[in-house]
Amino acid sequence: MAYPMQLGFQDATSPIMESLLHFHDHTLMIVFLISSLVLYIISLMLTTKLTHTSTMDAQEVETIWTILPAIILILIALPSLRILYMMDEINNPFLTVKTMWHQWYLSYEYTDYEDLSFDSYMIPTSELKPGALRLLEVDSRVVLPMEMTIRMLVSSEDVLHSWAVPSLGLKTDAIPGRLNQTTLMSTRPGLYYGQCSEICGSNHSFMPIVLELVPLKYFEKWSASML
Repeated sequence: MAYPMQLGFQDATSPIMESLLHFHDHTLMIVFLISSLVLYIISLMLTTKLTHTSTMDAQEVETIWTILPAIILILIALPSLRILYMMDEINNPFLTVKTMWHQWYLSYEYTDYEDLSFDSYMIPTSELKPGALRLLEVDSRVVLPMEMTIRMLVSSEDVLHSWAVPSLGLKTDAIPGRLNQTTLMSTRPGLYYGQCSEICGSNHSFMPIVLELVPLKYFEKWSASML
């Protein structure tokens, strides 16, 4: 999860988020190089009186500043499209969980089980235990197996919401009357926090998401105890 005064992204926990971080660094380096070149040219124009008349109307220069931006855009577009298709790809999910948003709580249903569903409410500040996180803790966490492909079905019963967990690289809109889906897979166990990322009303800031990723044997014990 994020820590105070953090400027960068949260630590990546899924292969998708790792790819997104690499793409961010790749694109940021291109932007940095372009900005440095433009700043250098502007500083030269302001500090020197020399003018090369041969470059004011040169076909070669026009060719370069037409082709070079096209190459840069290709270098950005190719990895971007690769990640986009990776995020949409779903291959034989191990488990399917349906998430239904309400004002102001979430309902989770494990569709592979006959009767495994629960509601998740934020714990009020006055009821928090020592060390618990304000506005992020819930009374019922979503327990999922790690290193397994999980399919999340996301929808809403009232207004627009958004199911987002930054460390997993997830953000899926919840739209009334529509069922959206996304996949997640965690490479390590732990607690992962998220919040509603769509302005949905007066209690928008009080709808946290908590995922508890555990090894498969612990998930099986948890699911058996919930049935």
